[in-house]
Amino acid sequence: MTTDIMTQIDVAQKTGFVAIELWFDHIDDFVNSGKGSVEDIRQALDDNGLAVPTCIYLGDWFDTEGEAHTKAIDEVKRRLAIAAIIGTPHVIAGPPGGKACYDTGARHYRELLELGDTFGVKPAMEFLGFVEQLNTIEDAMEVMEKSGRSDATTVLDPFHIFRGGGSVESISKLSASQIAVSHFNDVPAEPAREIQHDKDRVWPGDGCFDLSRYLQLISETGYDSYLSLELFREDHWAADPYEVVAEGFEKMQAVVNG
Repeated sequence: MTTDIMTQIDVAQKTGFVAIELWFDHIDDFVNSGKGSVEDIRQALDDNGLAVPTCIYLGDWFDTEGEAHTKAIDEVKRRLAIAAIIGTPHVIAGPPGGKACYDTGARHYRELLELGDTFGVKPAMEFLGFVEQLNTIEDAMEVMEKSGRSDATTVLDPFHIFRGGGSVESISKLSASQIAVSHFNDVPAEPAREIQHDKDRVWPGDGCFDLSRYLQLISETGYDSYLSLELFREDHWAADPYEVVAEGFEKMQAVVNG
Protein backbone atom coordinates (compact mmCIF):
# COMPACT_ATOMS: atom_id res chain seq x y z
CA MET A 1 0.00 0.00 0.00
CA THR A 2 2.99 2.33 0.39
CA THR A 3 4.83 1.24 -2.77
CA ASP A 4 4.43 3.16 -6.03
CA ILE A 5 2.49 1.41 -8.74
CA MET A 6 5.36 0.83 -11.18
CA THR A 7 7.39 -0.80 -8.42
CA GLN A 8 4.36 -2.91 -7.50
CA ILE A 9 4.26 -4.21 -11.07
CA ASP A 10 8.00 -4.96 -11.07
CA VAL A 11 7.78 -6.70 -7.69
CA ALA A 12 4.89 -8.91 -8.80
CA GLN A 13 6.68 -10.02 -11.95
CA LYS A 14 10.06 -10.61 -10.33
CA THR A 15 8.64 -12.65 -7.43
CA GLY A 16 6.73 -15.08 -9.63
CA PHE A 17 3.18 -13.73 -9.72
CA VAL A 18 1.30 -13.80 -13.03
CA ALA A 19 -1.31 -11.17 -12.07
CA ILE A 20 -1.76 -8.15 -9.84
CA GLU A 21 -4.79 -6.28 -8.51
CA LEU A 22 -4.45 -2.51 -8.75
CA TRP A 23 -5.95 0.18 -6.53
CA PHE A 24 -7.49 3.22 -8.19
CA ASP A 25 -5.84 5.45 -5.57
CA HIS A 26 -2.42 4.24 -6.70
CA ILE A 27 -3.31 4.77 -10.35
CA ASP A 28 -4.49 8.29 -9.55
CA ASP A 29 -1.31 9.03 -7.58
CA PHE A 30 0.81 8.01 -10.57
CA VAL A 31 -1.18 10.09 -13.05
CA ASN A 32 -1.79 13.14 -10.85
CA SER A 33 1.87 13.40 -9.86
CA GLY A 34 2.79 13.75 -13.52
CA LYS A 35 4.72 10.47 -13.71
CA GLY A 36 2.70 9.13 -16.63
CA SER A 37 -0.68 8.07 -17.95
CA VAL A 38 -3.06 5.17 -17.39
CA GLU A 39 -1.90 3.94 -20.77
CA ASP A 40 1.69 3.86 -19.46
CA ILE A 41 0.54 1.62 -16.61
CA ARG A 42 -1.19 -0.68 -19.10
CA GLN A 43 2.00 -0.84 -21.16
CA ALA A 44 4.05 -1.76 -18.08
CA LEU A 45 1.59 -4.54 -17.26
CA ASP A 46 1.81 -5.88 -20.81
CA ASP A 47 5.61 -5.63 -20.84
CA ASN A 48 5.75 -7.66 -17.62
CA GLY A 49 3.16 -10.21 -18.73
CA LEU A 50 0.80 -9.45 -15.84
CA ALA A 51 -2.97 -9.81 -15.93
CA VAL A 52 -5.18 -7.61 -13.74
CA PRO A 53 -8.12 -9.60 -12.28
CA THR A 54 -9.67 -6.53 -10.63
CA CYS A 55 -9.17 -2.90 -9.82
CA ILE A 56 -10.12 -1.73 -6.31
CA TYR A 57 -12.61 -0.14 -5.53
CA LEU A 58 -15.98 1.59 -6.09
CA GLY A 59 -17.45 3.29 -3.02
CA ASP A 60 -20.52 5.23 -1.82
CA TRP A 61 -22.84 3.64 -4.39
CA PHE A 62 -24.84 1.22 -2.25
CA ASP A 63 -27.20 3.37 -0.18
CA THR A 64 -26.68 6.97 -1.29
CA GLU A 65 -29.55 8.95 -2.79
CA GLY A 66 -30.01 12.23 -4.63
CA GLU A 67 -26.98 14.46 -5.15
CA ALA A 68 -24.71 12.16 -3.13
CA HIS A 69 -25.60 9.24 -5.36
CA THR A 70 -25.09 11.28 -8.51
CA LYS A 71 -21.63 12.24 -7.27
CA ALA A 72 -20.84 8.60 -6.44
CA ILE A 73 -21.94 7.42 -9.87
CA ASP A 74 -19.86 10.07 -11.60
CA GLU A 75 -16.82 8.68 -9.76
CA VAL A 76 -17.87 5.13 -10.66
CA LYS A 77 -17.92 6.10 -14.33
CA ARG A 78 -14.48 7.69 -14.06
CA ARG A 79 -13.06 4.58 -12.46
CA LEU A 80 -14.75 2.23 -14.92
CA ALA A 81 -13.13 4.19 -17.76
CA ILE A 82 -9.73 3.71 -16.12
CA ALA A 83 -10.41 0.01 -15.59
CA ALA A 84 -11.29 -0.38 -19.27
CA ILE A 85 -7.89 1.05 -20.27
CA ILE A 86 -6.11 -1.20 -17.78
CA GLY A 87 -7.94 -4.17 -19.28
CA THR A 88 -9.35 -5.69 -16.11
CA PRO A 89 -12.56 -7.76 -16.33
CA HIS A 90 -13.83 -6.71 -12.88
CA VAL A 91 -13.80 -3.82 -10.46
CA ILE A 92 -14.60 -4.38 -6.80
CA ALA A 93 -17.62 -2.52 -5.43
CA GLY A 94 -17.49 -2.12 -1.65
CA PRO A 95 -20.46 -2.43 0.73
CA PRO A 96 -21.78 0.26 3.09
CA GLY A 97 -20.22 0.54 6.55
CA GLY A 98 -23.45 0.62 8.52
CA LYS A 99 -26.97 -0.68 8.13
CA ALA A 100 -28.52 -0.21 4.71
CA CYS A 101 -31.51 -1.38 2.73
CA TYR A 102 -30.61 -4.40 0.62
CA ASP A 103 -33.39 -3.61 -1.87
CA THR A 104 -31.82 -0.19 -2.49
CA GLY A 105 -28.36 -1.74 -2.68
CA ALA A 106 -29.56 -4.34 -5.17
CA ARG A 107 -31.14 -1.67 -7.36
CA HIS A 108 -27.95 0.34 -7.27
CA TYR A 109 -25.82 -2.74 -7.93
CA ARG A 110 -27.89 -3.38 -11.03
CA GLU A 111 -27.15 0.21 -12.02
CA LEU A 112 -23.41 -0.47 -11.62
CA LEU A 113 -23.62 -3.57 -13.78
CA GLU A 114 -25.51 -1.67 -16.47
CA LEU A 115 -22.82 1.02 -16.42
CA GLY A 116 -20.20 -1.70 -16.55
CA ASP A 117 -21.77 -3.01 -19.74
CA THR A 118 -20.94 0.26 -21.48
CA PHE A 119 -17.28 0.02 -20.45
CA GLY A 120 -16.80 -3.74 -20.82
CA VAL A 121 -15.98 -4.07 -17.11
CA LYS A 122 -18.12 -5.88 -14.51
CA PRO A 123 -18.46 -4.53 -10.95
CA ALA A 124 -18.20 -7.30 -8.34
CA MET A 125 -20.09 -6.75 -5.08
CA GLU A 126 -17.82 -7.40 -2.09
CA PHE A 127 -18.88 -8.33 1.42
CA LEU A 128 -16.64 -7.22 4.29
CA GLY A 129 -16.55 -9.09 7.57
CA PHE A 130 -16.05 -6.03 9.76
CA VAL A 131 -18.97 -3.92 8.50
CA GLU A 132 -22.30 -3.89 10.30
CA GLN A 133 -24.21 -5.55 7.45
CA LEU A 134 -23.32 -7.29 4.23
CA ASN A 135 -20.61 -9.28 5.96
CA THR A 136 -21.32 -12.87 4.84
CA ILE A 137 -21.61 -14.84 1.63
CA GLU A 138 -25.35 -15.13 2.24
CA ASP A 139 -25.68 -11.34 2.50
CA ALA A 140 -23.82 -10.88 -0.77
CA MET A 141 -25.97 -13.49 -2.48
CA GLU A 142 -29.16 -11.75 -1.35
CA VAL A 143 -28.10 -8.49 -2.98
CA MET A 144 -26.83 -10.29 -6.07
CA GLU A 145 -30.11 -12.16 -6.51
CA LYS A 146 -32.24 -9.07 -5.90
CA SER A 147 -30.29 -7.18 -8.56
CA GLY A 148 -31.92 -9.42 -11.15
CA ARG A 149 -28.68 -9.76 -13.06
CA SER A 150 -27.44 -13.22 -13.92
CA ASP A 151 -23.87 -11.90 -14.17
CA ALA A 152 -23.76 -10.58 -10.58
CA THR A 153 -20.57 -11.58 -8.77
CA THR A 154 -18.91 -11.34 -5.39
CA VAL A 155 -15.38 -11.58 -3.98
CA LEU A 156 -14.25 -14.39 -1.69
CA ASP A 157 -11.75 -13.81 1.10
CA PRO A 158 -10.90 -16.12 4.04
CA PHE A 159 -10.50 -13.15 6.39
CA HIS A 160 -13.91 -11.71 5.59
CA ILE A 161 -15.64 -15.09 5.82
CA PHE A 162 -14.12 -15.58 9.25
CA ARG A 163 -14.54 -12.02 10.51
CA GLY A 164 -18.20 -11.84 9.46
CA GLY A 165 -19.02 -14.96 11.46
CA GLY A 166 -20.04 -16.93 8.39
CA SER A 167 -19.10 -20.46 7.46
CA VAL A 168 -16.55 -21.53 4.90
CA GLU A 169 -19.12 -24.16 3.85
CA SER A 170 -21.26 -21.36 2.39
CA ILE A 171 -18.88 -21.26 -0.58
CA SER A 172 -20.79 -24.30 -1.86
CA LYS A 173 -23.83 -22.06 -2.40
CA LEU A 174 -21.97 -20.18 -5.12
CA SER A 175 -21.23 -21.13 -8.71
CA ALA A 176 -17.87 -20.40 -10.31
CA SER A 177 -19.46 -17.69 -12.46
CA GLN A 178 -20.52 -15.82 -9.30
CA ILE A 179 -16.92 -15.47 -8.03
CA ALA A 180 -15.04 -12.55 -9.54
CA VAL A 181 -11.81 -13.24 -7.68
CA SER A 182 -10.56 -15.03 -4.57
CA HIS A 183 -8.39 -13.10 -2.17
CA PHE A 184 -6.06 -15.24 -0.07
CA ASN A 185 -4.77 -14.84 3.47
CA ASP A 186 -5.10 -16.37 6.93
CA VAL A 187 -6.42 -15.24 10.31
CA PRO A 188 -4.77 -15.39 13.75
CA ALA A 189 -6.26 -17.11 16.78
CA GLU A 190 -5.96 -13.81 18.67
CA PRO A 191 -7.34 -11.19 19.03
CA ALA A 192 -10.96 -12.38 19.20
CA ARG A 193 -12.75 -12.67 15.87
CA GLU A 194 -15.16 -9.85 16.68
CA ILE A 195 -12.40 -7.25 16.97
CA GLN A 196 -10.08 -8.36 14.19
CA HIS A 197 -9.48 -5.96 11.33
CA ASP A 198 -7.43 -5.87 8.12
CA LYS A 199 -4.17 -5.27 10.01
CA ASP A 200 -4.54 -8.62 11.81
CA ARG A 201 -4.36 -10.79 8.70
CA VAL A 202 -1.42 -13.19 8.51
CA TRP A 203 0.34 -15.18 5.80
CA PRO A 204 -1.51 -18.20 4.41
CA GLY A 205 -0.66 -21.17 6.62
CA ASP A 206 0.35 -19.05 9.62
CA GLY A 207 -3.17 -18.77 11.07
CA CYS A 208 -6.12 -20.88 12.13
CA PHE A 209 -8.42 -20.71 9.10
CA ASP A 210 -9.08 -24.03 7.31
CA LEU A 211 -7.53 -23.01 4.01
CA SER A 212 -7.47 -26.60 2.76
CA ARG A 213 -11.24 -26.75 3.05
CA TYR A 214 -11.50 -23.28 1.51
CA LEU A 215 -9.50 -24.39 -1.52
CA GLN A 216 -11.49 -27.61 -1.81
CA LEU A 217 -14.82 -25.82 -1.72
CA ILE A 218 -13.82 -23.10 -4.16
CA SER A 219 -12.45 -25.74 -6.53
CA GLU A 220 -15.71 -27.70 -6.31
CA THR A 221 -17.63 -24.67 -7.61
CA GLY A 222 -15.55 -24.95 -10.77
CA TYR A 223 -13.64 -21.75 -10.04
CA ASP A 224 -10.24 -21.93 -11.77
CA SER A 225 -9.12 -18.32 -11.74
CA TYR A 226 -6.78 -16.33 -9.47
CA LEU A 227 -5.86 -16.55 -5.82
CA SER A 228 -4.79 -13.02 -4.89
CA LEU A 229 -2.60 -12.50 -1.84
CA GLU A 230 -4.08 -9.69 0.25
CA LEU A 231 -2.75 -8.50 3.60
CA PHE A 232 -2.70 -5.05 5.17
CA ARG A 233 0.18 -5.04 7.64
CA GLU A 234 2.24 -2.00 8.49
CA ASP A 235 5.25 -4.18 9.32
CA HIS A 236 5.16 -5.48 5.76
CA TRP A 237 4.75 -1.97 4.33
CA ALA A 238 7.88 -0.85 6.22
CA ALA A 239 10.01 -3.70 4.83
CA ASP A 240 11.56 -4.26 1.41
CA PRO A 241 8.66 -5.01 -0.97
CA TYR A 242 10.62 -7.54 -3.00
CA GLU A 243 11.45 -9.56 0.12
CA VAL A 244 7.93 -9.31 1.54
CA VAL A 245 6.18 -10.36 -1.65
CA ALA A 246 8.66 -13.18 -2.29
CA GLU A 247 7.86 -14.54 1.18
CA GLY A 248 4.15 -14.22 0.49
CA PHE A 249 4.50 -16.12 -2.78
CA GLU A 250 6.33 -18.96 -1.00
CA LYS A 251 3.67 -19.05 1.74
CA MET A 252 0.89 -19.28 -0.85
CA GLN A 253 2.62 -22.05 -2.76
CA ALA A 254 3.19 -24.05 0.42
CA VAL A 255 -0.52 -23.97 1.27
CA VAL A 256 -1.83 -24.58 -2.25
CA ASN A 257 0.65 -27.36 -3.04
CA GLY A 258 0.66 -28.86 0.45
